[in-house]
Amino acid sequence: MYFILSKVLFFLLYPVLWILALLLVALLAKDPKRRRRFLIAGMVALYVFNIPLVLNFVTRAWNVDPVVHKGKVYSCAIVLGGFSSTDKNGQGYFNGAADRFIQGIKALKTGKATHILITGGSGQLIQGTFREGTWVKTQLDSLKIPDSCVLIESNSRNTIENAKFSKPVLEKAGLKPPYLLITSDFHMRRANMIFKNQGYDVDLYPANYTGGSDFSFDDLMPDGSEMGGWTIYLKEMIGYVVDGLKK
Repeated sequence: MYFILSKVLFFLLYPVLWILALLLVALLAKDPKRRRRFLIAGMVALYVFNIPLVLNFVTRAWNVDPVVHKGKVYSCAIVLGGFSSTDKNGQGYFNGAADRFIQGIKALKTGKATHILITGGSGQLIQGTFREGTWVKTQLDSLKIPDSCVLIESNSRNTIENAKFSKPVLEKAGLKPPYLLITSDFHMRRANMIFKNQGYDVDLYPANYTGGSDFSFDDLMPDGSEMGGWTIYLKEMIGYVVDGLKK
C-alpha cells in the first residue's frame, strides 16, 4: 500500500503543477486583487523554479560529497538500482544514473570490494516482466565478471525494499559488514538513513556527482531543464522525512 501511495503522490511533486494551479486560480478568480496576487505568485514561482541559482544552492546543501576510503577493502559493494530503464519493446538500457553501475564495477575491479550486489526489481506502479537486477546480470556476464563475485536481488521496488531484501542475500553469502553503499549523490542521504535504520554498517560512495556549480550571472537566467531537477530533490527531501518517520 505504501508503495502505491508513494507513486500516486509523486505526481504532486511536479513544480509545474503548482505553477499551473496558481495561474488557473488567477484565471478563474473574479476578485481583481485575488487574481493579481495569484498571477504574481505564479509568475514568481515560474521564475524561481526555472533558474539554476536556487537549485544549485539546494544541490550543494543536500548532496553527499565523494568520500575516499583509503586502504579499506569491503566484502561487498551494494549498488542500488535505478540506473536502467526499458524501451518500448521491454528491453533494458542504461539511463542517466548509469554511473552507479560504473562505480560498482570500478570498486570491484580495483579491489576496493571483493563482491558486488545489484539490488533492484521494478519501480513501476504497473509491474511488467522486466527486473533490473536480472537484466544487469546479463550485462555483468557480457563484461566477463565472474559469477563468484556477483550477487543479485531483483524483487525490491524502492530503497526501503533494497535494504530489506539485500540483507538475507548478504547473510546467505556469508559477507560481513561494513559494506560500500553506492548510489547517486542526490539519493545518498536518504539511502544512508534507510540502510542505517535497518541495521547496516555502510560506508558511502556517491556516484553521479554533481556538487553544484560556482555562481555566474547565467544562474539568474531561466532554464527549463531546472524543473526536472526540482522534482528529483523534492522527492528525496519528502521521502527522507516520510521514511525517517517509518523507523
